Order: sequence, then C-alpha cells, then structure tokens
Amino acid sequence: MASGCFTRGRIIGKLEEGRSVTSVAAEFGIAHSIVSRLWRQFKTTGTAIRGFSSGRPRGTMPADDRYIVLQARRNKRKTEGEIARHTTQATGRPISRFTVARRLHGGGLFARRPVRCVTLTPAHRRRRSAWCREHRNRRDNEWGRVLFTDESRFSLSSDSHRILIWRERGSRNHPLNIIERDRYGGRGVLVCGGIMLGSRTDLHIFNAGSVNGTRFCNEILLPYVRLFRGAMGMQFLFMDDNSPCHRTVAAEQLLESRRLAARTLPPVTIRELRLAARRMGSNASTTH
Repeated sequence: MASGCFTRGRIIGKLEEGRSVTSVAAEFGIAHSIVSRLWRQFKTTGTAIRGFSSGRPRGTMPADDRYIVLQARRNKRKTEGEIARHTTQATGRPISRFTVARRLHGGGLFARRPVRCVTLTPAHRRRRSAWCREHRNRRDNEWGRVLFTDESRFSLSSDSHRILIWRERGSRNHPLNIIERDRYGGRGVLVCGGIMLGSRTDLHIFNAGSVNGTRFCNEILLPYVRLFRGAMGMQFLFMDDNSPCHRTVAAEQLLESRRLAARTLPPVTIRELRLAARRMGSNASTTH
C-alpha cells in the first residue's frame, strides 16, 4: 500500500512539473489511461489516494478553488503565499500555499518566468506587418543584399530578478505574459553590429556619451555601411531600427547623397523605376 502511494505521488509530482501524460506513462511502464485517470482525480479531489482515506479532508470548497484561480488571473505576479493569506482571510479557514499551488495547477495555471522584451504598440505592429507584406516575395539573392543593423546596451547591473507569473501552457508569448525589458540603469557600454546573409560587420563599441546623428554617421555609416554599399553595388539596402539618431538630417542627407551618387545604371524593373522617380521628384522639390 505504502509503495503504491509513493509511486502515485511520484507520478503526480512529474505531471505537476509540466511533463506530459504520455512521457510519464512510458517512464513508469503504466498504461496511458491509468496515468490520465490518476491526474484527473488529483486535479478534482486534490489527492492521488484511491478509495476512502482517513487522512486530512480536502481544505477548500469548489468556490474557494475558483476564488484562488481568479486571484492568480487578476494578478499574475501574486505568490502562493499571498493568495493563501487572502483566501484564508476571505473564507475564515486556514489554507496553505501548497494547497494554493495544487488548486492553481488544477485550474491550468503554472508558475513560469515571463518573456522579457520591448513591448510593441499597435502602431509598431501595423508598420511591421505592412513591411512584411511588402517584402514577402523577395528572393534569397535579394535578401543577400540587405544589411540589418541594431544597437544593444550591456550593463554592469543585471535584470535577472526571479519574477514568476501564473499562466496557462502555450501562452508564453501572449502580450499579458510579457514584461518590458529592463533599461539597464547604471554603468555600461553601447555596441552596434550588422548582419546580412553570409556576412556581418565587426562589433562596434561606442565610447562614453550619447550617440547622436553625427556620431552615427562618423562611426557607423562611413566606416561600416559605406564598405558594404561599395561591395554590394546599387542593389544594396540598408535597414536600421528608426532610432532618433538614425533619423537626423545629417544621417538622412548622407544616406541619400550616396544613393544618388551611386546610381550610374538605369533601373531594370518597374519597382526600381518607381523608386528612382520618387527620389528624383523629392530631390527636385528640395532644390527649387
């Protein structure tokens, strides 16, 4: 009896860790239906013991279970201890954090580290979607002439705080489960690099101070982008991330002057013809 209870406890423990019923059944050499039935029993009753038991009765009612899950859904960063204290105050019955964890698992919620990234606004998403639709038919040889660049900051401080949230399986990248990336306060260095199919730039490390349009021209466009532009020819395309220093007058004039100076051959496609006409019109309106 004791051995059977111990085995069932091990099975439940592995399932609570996020293992699938199929993998646990294979590990213990037990039929899938038995493990599945045991898992359903545990999520329903909170115990894996079969038949009647003289142990401690279940500490929560179905309404308590719903209240526990509701708290975690409303505040994903609430810990088991906080939920247990609030539930105890609301019901008048002592409830442990272990009971709370079991009820949350039964409700499909598990403690996971949130995804860290820069939160995108609806405008960001629209522009990115439009860009992808515009370029979805580009061929590999066309992508091979595109240089992507980006800057990153490395800091002596760390953002590896152990923050967990309650979420369902398969919802890792849901917007509600994403935490905006730490801005890395304190001392650090800013670096810039570029990649393209089959090649990359050297990693450039900026010296102390902020990066403005002049520094972007002198330290990135002239020593790096210009070399790639010369090697790739008139079909070269430079992509940046629309940082303020990339959109300064100095940077725009430098990029535009090199595009116009490099166009010594006539356009060969309708798209190139339209781009050339648009640039010529813009240049004419500026000079008159």
